[in-house]
Amino acid sequence: MHGEYKVRGGKLVVVDLEVSGSQELRMFKDVVVSGDFFLEPDEAFEDLHAALEGLPASLSVEGLTRAIEAKFEARAEATGEEVRMIGFSAEAVAIAVRRAVGAAKSWDDLDVEVIPMKTMDPAMHVALDEVLAAEMAAGRRGPTLRFWDWDDALVVIGSYQSVRNEVDLEAAAVNNVGVTRRITGGGAMFMEPGNCVTYSLMVPAGLVEGLSSERAYAFLDEWVMGALEQIGVKAHYVPLNDITTDQGKIGGAAQRRFADGTLLHHVTMSYDIDANKMLQVLRIGREKLSDKGIKSAKKRVDPMRSQTGMAREAIIESFQAHFLEHYRSHLGDYRPEELEAAGQLVRTKFATEAWTHRVK
Repeated sequence: MHGEYKVRGGKLVVVDLEVSGSQELRMFKDVVVSGDFFLEPDEAFEDLHAALEGLPASLSVEGLTRAIEAKFEARAEATGEEVRMIGFSAEAVAIAVRRAVGAAKSWDDLDVEVIPMKTMDPAMHVALDEVLAAEMAAGRRGPTLRFWDWDDALVVIGSYQSVRNEVDLEAAAVNNVGVTRRITGGGAMFMEPGNCVTYSLMVPAGLVEGLSSERAYAFLDEWVMGALEQIGVKAHYVPLNDITTDQGKIGGAAQRRFADGTLLHHVTMSYDIDANKMLQVLRIGREKLSDKGIKSAKKRVDPMRSQTGMAREAIIESFQAHFLEHYRSHLGDYRPEELEAAGQLVRTKFATEAWTHRVK
């Protein structure tokens, strides 16, 4: 069995092993860890293999990590010399082990269906997140990356946000801006036609097994960091879920992990937002801005248009092409029954007062 894990900003860890024993107790044997990392002292390399040899194959990333760390701590106590893992970690080895036994997945294990922009009511896109996640859980759809496009103005609030705390409903009505609630957490999205770049990504949760929530966000958006760099935008993550540049924040991400093992991750990046209208409609308070280190909410809107000079459609097409080029993926589309189910969900859930105002 073979597994690999590339540490973000670090080195590659490779694990080859066999599993033996009964169905009730399967154990690792002949474990070989390799990679382009650094380890000091050199003798600790044998301890790394010994730490994994004979362990139950069912151990989680956390359990494997503890076993490796305990082995290294024992060496340090015995020799007085601290073990230094440079460019990798015990957790990175554990993730590679879990990938070797098929419990954790890598991008290479997936064939992602990429769905280009399709213009529809923004509430339909909110509903499609739920519909497509259910379709993936049922085995009728594989991993999916889809780009949103919409034809109406809408504030999409996070699953746990208060409507009255986030939205000035009178101003929203004056500006013909609707409100709906999505199924993921995070902050409010101010969406007018053509003002944002938004995508949803659905993958097995095993793709981020062993990663903290903070690192899972960054891991799932590594591809878009590459796509942004390709169009001249140097972006980076600010924990937990903000995408920013030297000129300011350009977007944010949200996630939801379903009990069936499906993970939904979506991102909205500002392209050309009407900041004045946004500030009329959204109640962005001083407390929320205080941890951003800025004085004006307008400074949070740093349109990608000004940084790239590109049309929004060209940016999205560039993102799509980048993903198709660098990941195992193919173009696809929504199925009629998926669109029908999403429309039904808009009518029965996402357009209802009961759902939108479930947190008043």
